[in-house]
Amino acid sequence: MSGEEPSTLSRLAEELVGDFRGLPFEESRRTKKRPTQALTALVEQLMVQHQIGRPSPEQAIRDNWVAIVGPANAQHSHAARIERNRLLVLAAHSVVRNELFHHREEIARRIRALPGCEHVKSINLRAG
Repeated sequence: MSGEEPSTLSRLAEELVGDFRGLPFEESRRTKKRPTQALTALVEQLMVQHQIGRPSPEQAIRDNWVAIVGPANAQHSHAARIERNRLLVLAAHSVVRNELFHHREEIARRIRALPGCEHVKSINLRAG
């Protein structure tokens, strides 16, 4: 008896019980009830999805950013994220963005040399 899931009432039955007890039924009629998931499985799924506690290509690029673009350019630029095999780089100054644009093939080659970053084909430069 203790291992069984509690039985659920239909929406109509819940509304009738709420009316009888004088409690408002605040759940939308369009809401679908889904089975409860175990918290450990949900947390593990979120950790994998957002790469928490795991090595990610973006973090490897950020760790080596000074070596990839040089110390002067690294101070005014930031590797943001990888979207569809393209690294999004935010550059604070137009001069730095222009410099990175002229050396984008060399930067992409250096990024592909990092472990786990072989899939990065190019870089996308934006002001930021």
